[in-house]
Amino acid sequence: MNKRSLDRLAGIKPILIQILIEAAKDSPYLFEIPPFGGIRTAEEQNGLFLKHASKCDGYNKISEHQKGTAFDIFLLIDNKASWDKPALKKTMYHIKEVARFDFATELELGCDWGWDYPHAEIKKSKL
Repeated sequence: MNKRSLDRLAGIKPILIQILIEAAKDSPYLFEIPPFGGIRTAEEQNGLFLKHASKCDGYNKISEHQKGTAFDIFLLIDNKASWDKPALKKTMYHIKEVARFDFATELELGCDWGWDYPHAEIKKSKL
């Protein structure tokens, strides 16, 4: 992962950063972290809510991003940002496997909800 993506992860749980660094080494697609793809303030979360980009308003309904337990990604395909659903799903399942087998951490994936393909959050961690 590049420095810009790592900077965007500042403040999230260190285990998630470690998982993403390891997963990036042999990911089926190159991925990066978008703006607001890591930790979010209540104001940032509310801005995304008002744009209909999140179901959490940041105040009454707190996002996992605000807790530092979630991240979002985007893909780079042919040197262009991509949110291709099948490619995102394949990449997110790769990240989930790295989390499970290398870090004893279970991730919940937005693609399993059928609508938030770039999103993952900690479901359970033994570390």
